[in-house]
Amino acid sequence: MPKNYRHGSKTAGLMPGTLVYTGEKKDTKVKITLIDYDEEKFQEKELTAIEECFVCKDTPTVTWVNVDGIHDTSIIEKIGGCFELHPLTLEDIVNIEQRPKCEDFENYVFIVVKMLMFDEEKKEITSEQVSLILGEHFVISVQENEGDVFNLIRERLRSNKGMIRKQGPDYLVYSLLDAIVDYYFVILEHLGEKIELIEENLIADPIPARLRVIHAIKRDAIFLRKSVWPLREVVNRLVDGESKLIKKTSHIFFCDVYDHTIQVIDTIESFRDTITGMFDIYLSSVSNRMNEIMKVLTIIATIFIPITFVAGIYGMNFNTGASPFNMPELNWRFGYMFAWAIMIGIVVIMVIYFKRKRWI
Repeated sequence: MPKNYRHGSKTAGLMPGTLVYTGEKKDTKVKITLIDYDEEKFQEKELTAIEECFVCKDTPTVTWVNVDGIHDTSIIEKIGGCFELHPLTLEDIVNIEQRPKCEDFENYVFIVVKMLMFDEEKKEITSEQVSLILGEHFVISVQENEGDVFNLIRERLRSNKGMIRKQGPDYLVYSLLDAIVDYYFVILEHLGEKIELIEENLIADPIPARLRVIHAIKRDAIFLRKSVWPLREVVNRLVDGESKLIKKTSHIFFCDVYDHTIQVIDTIESFRDTITGMFDIYLSSVSNRMNEIMKVLTIIATIFIPITFVAGIYGMNFNTGASPFNMPELNWRFGYMFAWAIMIGIVVIMVIYFKRKRWI
């Protein structure tokens, strides 16, 4: 059964807003990191309790609270109580099978996206749900596991490079979305290399094992499309929306993310077309090989048909004494050699004829 069906069964029949973590059970401790900054000041620390960040809610500086781990729903509930988040928003955060979306509330904007990463050890694509909450002076990012694609953003904040510390929380949300979308290109690069390799091997040696690899690549492409396609609507809503939390000066940056998203989608669609073409190549290659085999067997059978006829005639061995209908070659000294000469001559003539017709 698909995972989303199993996860969805956990919340069936419950009241709206009930916090039920739909992922795998974990015993690890939730990691909470706080980054508070403006153009002049910067503070970064790991919190021992979620309550430590509540004092930064209404400060004029930009506060970024990053939560690694959503299996402890009590922490999510405390965040919702302090930052006045809707119960349905909290429910969506702990439900890891959410479709990428954007919801504009009066005092915050809620965004759900899929962060894709490539596991170098297992050589597979992993997916993780990231929830972003944009407030007037804060950004809250909630993800399933520790480890993400935001390290470059943290380095820019620490070193005060670029314009990130001169901008507000909406620019931080843009930076996080841009990092997620940019890493999609890394995933596409790995997938493109696999497609090129299997395509070359497919033409040279179309064995059934190649077909299994093609099916695996096709599943990856479908998985990518499912994760990326709704993101276009999310970014488009951020660009065209009228939320007071997103400044007009930030719209151009979200437009850039939108362009990258379209580029990713176009690449995925081209990969899907290529994969479909690879199925056709495999079937054509197998069919061509079968045709070559049948061609050789047909030529062999065609050559042996007249030889079999000659051998059948001289294999009757009719001898009726002084009858004029006897086979004179039966008692002829060179009869055996004569029969061989006829058969060899037929083979030579047929081969010459086939070559002139370019059948072989």
